[in-house]
Amino acid sequence: MNMKKFISLLLAAAMMLALAACGGKPAANSNPPANDKNPAASTPADNNPAPAQPDDANLSAVQKIIKEAQGMTLEELAKKAIEESNGKTFFGVGNSSRGKSALPLFIEYLQSIDSSYSMEFDWQQPKNNKIFDQLTADSLKPEGTFAMTLIQDGNQIESKMVQTGILDTFIPKEWAEANNVSADSYNGYLALQTLNKVFMYNNTGSKSYDNCWDFVAEGEHGLYMDIDSEIVGKNFLYMLTEDTYAGWLKDAFDALSADEQAYFQPTINAMKSEAEDLGLGANGAYALAWIKLWVESYNAQTDDGPICNTLVDKSATDQFGLLVYSKLRSVEESSSVSVNNINVAAYDDGYTGIGGYGYCHYLFVTDNSPLPWTACAFIAYMTETVDGFSAWGKDMGGYSSNPTVAAGTEEKYGHSKGGMAEDGTTVEFEAKNDRGYDWWTTTGKLVLEDPEYCADVSFTVGSWVEMLTKYAG
Repeated sequence: MNMKKFISLLLAAAMMLALAACGGKPAANSNPPANDKNPAASTPADNNPAPAQPDDANLSAVQKIIKEAQGMTLEELAKKAIEESNGKTFFGVGNSSRGKSALPLFIEYLQSIDSSYSMEFDWQQPKNNKIFDQLTADSLKPEGTFAMTLIQDGNQIESKMVQTGILDTFIPKEWAEANNVSADSYNGYLALQTLNKVFMYNNTGSKSYDNCWDFVAEGEHGLYMDIDSEIVGKNFLYMLTEDTYAGWLKDAFDALSADEQAYFQPTINAMKSEAEDLGLGANGAYALAWIKLWVESYNAQTDDGPICNTLVDKSATDQFGLLVYSKLRSVEESSSVSVNNINVAAYDDGYTGIGGYGYCHYLFVTDNSPLPWTACAFIAYMTETVDGFSAWGKDMGGYSSNPTVAAGTEEKYGHSKGGMAEDGTTVEFEAKNDRGYDWWTTTGKLVLEDPEYCADVSFTVGSWVEMLTKYAG
């Protein structure tokens, strides 16, 4: 079967699935976030028309509570939560274990309002991407077990959770005000934070990486969590085909020497017809070439922690990886291990091209939540206060979607100065001097996940990626 026929069949299948998905119950505020400066916050209302709001008669019981809650302050929500959940057990599920750390802080906050308040909690973190199956199964009950979720992978959230009405978006009032929007005008999911994965390399040898194409050059085998182990890694590859990011790859290619370009050019030429069949833009062939070379060369790992532990050891000369930036925080310095043994590629003078990619942890209320008021209050607490975000805020490379909380977090932890030691002194490691969200999404050329785009190309670009042969070294 030729590629054009293959793609035509895929598109037909995608249309059939989309039509089937439309039969699901509607979800409030289900549109994905705008992919501009902050994927977690859309543009102001006058530049981003409000999405059509369903009539109250068409809202579920939880959606009606959310609509009311979106006009309330955190303190008002807290009082509702105290009334609803005092003496009960709160069940949450998420991709991040830090929810388990945030809940006791939330309970302490509620107790500051009512000292007699008590609530037990259980936070689950399913492995191997099972969170979608778990939430789907729970959605079949008249009243679910899980009150809310913190979840990643915009592609599957869009197709499996939002379009099916399993999860509902709640936009806290004071979060919206901090982002100069309103709950009615906001057109996207609610992100707790944007995290980044960045290119890092061991600097104990003579090799350096001054262009993102260096990571897919002949003989290179970067350490990377396998795309079938962590699905957001596939979203990164999908996003590279979007016009903006494909343009970044083209610009980086143009900055290479003639000899370097000569190595990559045959692959780029071979991808031109593929890019046309996939309906990509003018620079799509550069994106597909980089993706092909990356998938066929990266050294698959099971987790970012071991990647970090490998790269910071002086024995890892000339090795590199693409991994979560925050892993540097847990490095224990020794005679052979040091953060100073690695460079963050994008921080090097003269580096050209993508510096890594960013994805979000999103917050949702389940549509059959047993404790919807408490879920809304917990979500507001995490997104509107520094203490609520502190379970994640202590790490560099995780940026609150609330600019006020982001500023307070930086003031508290000093990530731009290498992080703070427990005694309050500054710890100086150049690689840990976080440049911040604004730098990474401009100068640092962080590729940002857009759930809608990922969902749109998952049947086309996604199927093409599945046909690539992974490196087996």
